[in-house]
Amino acid sequence: MAKVPSAVVAAGGLVGGYGVARWTGKRPLGGVVLAVAGAAAAQQWRQRAGGRAAGALTAGYVAAFAGSHPLAKRVGAWPSVLGVAGAVALASWAVADRRG
Repeated sequence: MAKVPSAVVAAGGLVGGYGVARWTGKRPLGGVVLAVAGAAAAQQWRQRAGGRAAGALTAGYVAAFAGSHPLAKRVGAWPSVLGVAGAVALASWAVADRRG
C-alpha cells in the first residue's frame, strides 16, 4: 500500500476541517478533523524527519490554522484556507516528504 505523503495529510486536515465545520455548521466537528489529521501528520513528521522537525512543523500547522482566521477577513475564507494549507504542504514536503 502506498504511503500518503504527510504534506497531503496536513493540507487535507486544514481544508477538510474547515469544510466539515462550514458544511455541517458544527465547528467542533471541524476541529476534530483538524486535530486528527494534525496528529497523523505529526506522527509522520516524527518518523520521517525527527522530533525537532516534527515540533516545528506541528507549530506551523497550528499557526496556519490560527493565521487563516485574520487572513480570511482580507481575502475570503476559502482563499485563506487554501493558501495556508498550501504553505503547510510545501513546508511538510520540504522537511519530511522529499527525502523519500
